[in-house]
Amino acid sequence: MEAVIEGYYVESTKGLLFAVKGLVHPPGAVVAYLRYVPDPDGERERGGVRYRRLYSFAEQEETLRRRCPACLFDDPVFGEHLQGVPKGRVKRVYDPCLRLAELRQKRNRDELEERAVEFAALLAERAGVPGGCIGVSGSILVGLHTPRSDIDLAVYGSENCRAVHGALRELLDAATSGIRRLNGRELRELHAFRSQDTPMSFEDFVRLEGRKVIQGKFQGCEYFIRFIKSPSEVGESYGDRRYTSLGQAEIEATVVDASEAIFTPCVYKIEDVQFIEAQHAAPLPGEIASFRGRFCEQAREGERVHARGKLERVITREGIHHRLLLGRPGDFMVVK
Repeated sequence: MEAVIEGYYVESTKGLLFAVKGLVHPPGAVVAYLRYVPDPDGERERGGVRYRRLYSFAEQEETLRRRCPACLFDDPVFGEHLQGVPKGRVKRVYDPCLRLAELRQKRNRDELEERAVEFAALLAERAGVPGGCIGVSGSILVGLHTPRSDIDLAVYGSENCRAVHGALRELLDAATSGIRRLNGRELRELHAFRSQDTPMSFEDFVRLEGRKVIQGKFQGCEYFIRFIKSPSEVGESYGDRRYTSLGQAEIEATVVDASEAIFTPCVYKIEDVQFIEAQHAAPLPGEIASFRGRFCEQAREGERVHARGKLERVITREGIHHRLLLGRPGDFMVVK
């Protein structure tokens, strides 16, 4: 099976559709989270089959326990209970870059597909990057979008990512080409959705989301962009790092390096760490990391942050360090 990474989707032999997470996977499975399930009462349709979108971890895992228990497993390297698809149960792989290339050639694109193609072309042109490094993910990738769906783009390769991110910031600051940040009403709607599992005051949410570029609107369509390194740039194979959970922790810390903040997964190097809550004698983490796009661009160098997540011991060939991993319901990071 071809290599699959963040931004891709996979379909299981039972017709379940999963969003792939991260760049490193166990030899026999693809780490991915359930997004769409066939359901006669679902609000989306593809090829005569109706599907339902699943949003919460709890609903995803409950559905998998009933429909595909093999897609839930405890991984000894990541030290976590994961969702994923065993490679023998992968029916189809959805490649974001190939899908966007198909849409470029497609006649009679619908309105959302047209906007996605235009947006990707604009970003590639302004950033001076090859169009092939940009793909379309989310509901458009698997053909389950509706007129109200977002445009989910994925950009691959560090240099391409930084060039596109810079071009997008310039476009937003200039308020040209139909690109703008979310307004007050849109931010309130987004906060109502995200605060269901990522607690944060509306005031903090507006303050932090308002300065990001990864989310906004293009010609009336909401967009979200993931910036993803190439696996060769990371140079990590399964088992090179081993993770052990040390329980939940809540900290305050100062961000000293936010150069990886735009990427999924994102990483923030931290110092001057103080525990607000943790297990007795817990070691201080040296970084905050997350595989969830909502934590990208969350903090800048020199800022003091308040965060809650899972404290992990990370064992590598070079030694041992610790990190705070954000992603589960109840996790958060805000700038003080």
